[in-house]
Amino acid sequence: MTASFAGVELAVETFGESTDRPIVLSMGATASMAWWPDKFCAALADRGHFVVRYDHRDTGRSTTGAPGDVAYSAEDLADDLVGVMDALDLESAHLVGMSLGGYLGQIVAITRPQRVRTLTLIGSEPLGVEPGSLPGIDERFMTHFATFGDLDWTDPAAVEGFLFELARLSAGSPSRFDDAGTRRRIAVELERAADIAAAFNHGMVAPRLDWSGATDRITRPTLVIHGALDPILPLANGEATARLIAGARLVVLPDAGHELHPEDLGDIETAIVDFVTEHDA
Repeated sequence: MTASFAGVELAVETFGESTDRPIVLSMGATASMAWWPDKFCAALADRGHFVVRYDHRDTGRSTTGAPGDVAYSAEDLADDLVGVMDALDLESAHLVGMSLGGYLGQIVAITRPQRVRTLTLIGSEPLGVEPGSLPGIDERFMTHFATFGDLDWTDPAAVEGFLFELARLSAGSPSRFDDAGTRRRIAVELERAADIAAAFNHGMVAPRLDWSGATDRITRPTLVIHGALDPILPLANGEATARLIAGARLVVLPDAGHELHPEDLGDIETAIVDFVTEHDA
């Protein structure tokens, strides 16, 4: 389906029955809903949940602008999350955010706590911490990312290679990198995207407001899931988030990086289902 509001159209997909406990999945920067594995969404639905995933602006089949043309803020992307809920008549839901999606979930939990039953943050960072106070992105990733401007976006093989290397540099243990699964996901991403280069507009998105010290204002039950080997937002980010949010629970995935690795999906699913059930009996 398509959720239309505020001049944008967002592609939305659901799993399970609409009468079941709702879980809304929000993915990270530059990533469409395809980054939430079908198997993972279906497994949550099979365990009695109404699962929602959607394409951010400039990704997948949602409203897409020209590369370099960014006329929206992080707060607008958080409003999009709520707009998806409104389109599905969800007064509240369990929010699960990966990376940027977790950042957006924190904004919603602060500005509209009544819409959030629980908050799960996967590979995310605390909202409003002082810049430079926590370790950031691995230099190898940034060096590769810097080749973005020189890439021939009309060459499918070159684009696929660029995206594959981004995924490899985001992963945890090299010995278990999901080569075949990554290539399949990239193929789906390229097939679905109106303009894959526009997805990288997310790298220029910034908040309009000052969120300094905001994370410790979150009062909703929060689960933090973080890879011990995350090279994009190192584990210290997840530990800080869990420390700043009162009562937050931290689950560390020993071999994971900034990824949803197939070998971790079962543990992630169980952690989310147990947490959601505990707080929404």
